[in-house]
Amino acid sequence: MTDQAAAAALADASRGPRVLVFSTNSISDPGIDLAGSSHMHYSPEVVVISLPCTSGVRPGWILHALRQGFDGIFLAADGEECGYLTDCTARSSRIVQTAQGLMAEQGIDGRRVKMAAICSVCAEPFTRQVRDFTASLTTLAG
Repeated sequence: MTDQAAAAALADASRGPRVLVFSTNSISDPGIDLAGSSHMHYSPEVVVISLPCTSGVRPGWILHALRQGFDGIFLAADGEECGYLTDCTARSSRIVQTAQGLMAEQGIDGRRVKMAAICSVCAEPFTRQVRDFTASLTTLAG
């Protein structure tokens, strides 16, 4: 093994779990931004994609992200604050359940998907949720 290949293998082994966060423009994004501007620590392996509404996430997107190398998917849900749909929480829960069913069919642990309501000032709850989720992902096999 070359020095460069050994360094790449070591870097890959030492990185934390990669987490894709589906966030919402007007509710959870400001809370996530506040976590960053307040210098709250969470894994640099967290990637955020913004959407208008949590219920816009498709179960297939979750599977695709896992197949592309993400270790976990976190939905930073609007909860009861959604400005688009009164039943956003119920719809988002069904999306997670459907995704977990599809994951089970493919032998993927359903604990790789998590959803929690994150408000516009929820920097500390977001940071705690993502840190706890990242820690739980490290205990999951392959």
